[in-house]
Amino acid sequence: MLIVNPAYPSITENMLVPGYWGELARPVSVGGRGGAWFVTTEFGDMVLREYRRGGMAARISAKSYLYTGWHETRSYKEFSVLEALFRKGLPVPEPVAARAVRHGIVYQADILLRRIIGAVPWPEATNMADEGLWFDIGKTIRRFHDAGLNHVDLNCDNILIGNGRVYLIDFDKCDIRGSEPSGVTEWKLKNLARLRRSLFKRMGGVDIEALWRPLMEGYHGVSRQGAMQSQG
Repeated sequence: MLIVNPAYPSITENMLVPGYWGELARPVSVGGRGGAWFVTTEFGDMVLREYRRGGMAARISAKSYLYTGWHETRSYKEFSVLEALFRKGLPVPEPVAARAVRHGIVYQADILLRRIIGAVPWPEATNMADEGLWFDIGKTIRRFHDAGLNHVDLNCDNILIGNGRVYLIDFDKCDIRGSEPSGVTEWKLKNLARLRRSLFKRMGGVDIEALWRPLMEGYHGVSRQGAMQSQG
């Protein structure tokens, strides 16, 4: 089962098989559970990722999931979420293709995305502790929340910095709950709490308590100039 972005009509299923690329596939070393590669195609640089389990479930089956229908597969759902966000002009990787391979009652899945050239995970950014960056990250998260995105794995490694922009990645198990331009609901607070925990885990060398303030100012729409004046 395969879904392909109409902008890339010549994409074939083989291109979603990691072994197809051989030495041309370069492992992505940061974040995740492995199983992601940078690949160079005729369409440009892309990221190929296979779906893998984490935690105790990985001991039973690292890559297989119970099959309940093509539209219920992890790959199809993530492709659909990405497609909707990309069409809204939100800063996400462009989805290229996704597949699921059924084996009886289980399936394995892969997804192919356009790589965001020049972008690095937030902890690797040279300006990772800059207040202005934290403010912009807060503003970006709010844009996604206002679009209804529930990012269930919002952590600092799933926020990329590059080209003067902030991007969100990795939308596995995420969902869009409809536009909610006002109000901070429980699921939004859970997203923010998960991000905050990841900061203490990955970026303990910076003053997270102090920098969390500009992030939340950006999230709540406080003007950067006004925030700086109030601090002064």
